[in-house]
Amino acid sequence: MPANSSTNSGGPASADGGQEKQKMLLSSDTGHFSMVRALHLADLVTELNVMSVFSSLRYCLGDPHDYGAIWAALGFMPFGLFFDFMDGRIARWRKKSSLMGQELDSLADLISFGMAPAAAAFALGIRTPLDHLFLTFFVLCGLTRLARFNVTAAVLPKDKTGKSKYFEGTPIPTTLSIVGVMAYWVSQEWILEDIPLGVAAQGTALEFHPIVLLFVLHGCLMVSKTLHIPKP
Repeated sequence: MPANSSTNSGGPASADGGQEKQKMLLSSDTGHFSMVRALHLADLVTELNVMSVFSSLRYCLGDPHDYGAIWAALGFMPFGLFFDFMDGRIARWRKKSSLMGQELDSLADLISFGMAPAAAAFALGIRTPLDHLFLTFFVLCGLTRLARFNVTAAVLPKDKTGKSKYFEGTPIPTTLSIVGVMAYWVSQEWILEDIPLGVAAQGTALEFHPIVLLFVLHGCLMVSKTLHIPKP
């Protein structure tokens, strides 16, 4: 399932009478595991998308010349897209929708395609205070992009099948293009002090890595209101 679609939930509530049961479980004050019982297999697949962030953290704590953890971090991100697609397929296959899945879908996309790339960039050496600000901007753009989709998806122009005709702004999984760039850096050992384009304003309070502007640009494209990307 492409990010920003609702296939994780498996269709309208009327297609699955179990949604009322889910509401009762989620609102229940009793039962320590009521929330777990409300989850479906599709939701658990969605939650697998968090692994990349921990791999980036593990790389920061280890030998910078041991690239196993950072390769794992970068490798998990494309799998995040696969999991994102599969959770919707699983929901349809089992003919079970999930109210939790509707919310988990966007949250998992934010982790997989927002937090995870930013964490990998930090691990690779984009770490100055101004870098932090730019990476935070990138993540917040992803958050805003997903929130806007959740609010506006119902009112966007539809085709004959009922699907939206276009995305407003670039879909958040397109951040995988930056992941591909970072993977190339690792393959060339262009990390830490050797990050492409070096450091601007070095030694000042405004020190930053110019390459971080790639994240800023991508963030701006995600939240663009006028950029319409046709859906396949």
